[in-house]
Amino acid sequence: MDKNAHLKKVIVDFKKLTPEVLKLLVERYPDGYDDRNIISFKNAQGERIEAVEVLTEDTKYLVKISAKLEYTMENYDEDDYEDFADDDPDAIIEPDPKDMVDGEDDED
Repeated sequence: MDKNAHLKKVIVDFKKLTPEVLKLLVERYPDGYDDRNIISFKNAQGERIEAVEVLTEDTKYLVKISAKLEYTMENYDEDDYEDFADDDPDAIIEPDPKDMVDGEDDED
C-alpha cells in the first residue's frame, strides 16, 4: 500500500501556485526535474496531465508542468516572496514570454 495514501491530493496549475509550493519544488528539484520525476495521469475531463510531486506533512501536491513553471523555478529567489503569505496564489507572477525565450543574452 502507498505510504502516502492518507495524504490529501491537490493538483496545482501555475495560476494557483503559492510561495510555499514553489519553495518546496525548488528544494526537491534544485537542478530542475527530468522525465523520471514526471507523473502522468488523466484528469476528470480525460485530459492527459503531466506533473511533478511535492509532499508536505498532510498534502501531496501534483504541480502541472509548464514552461512558466520551469522558468519560475530556474529564477526562484525566496526574497521575492517575503512580503506575501505562504499560501497566497497572487504572489507568483506569470513570467513575461519575452523573458522565457531561449538563447537570448541577458542584459542584467
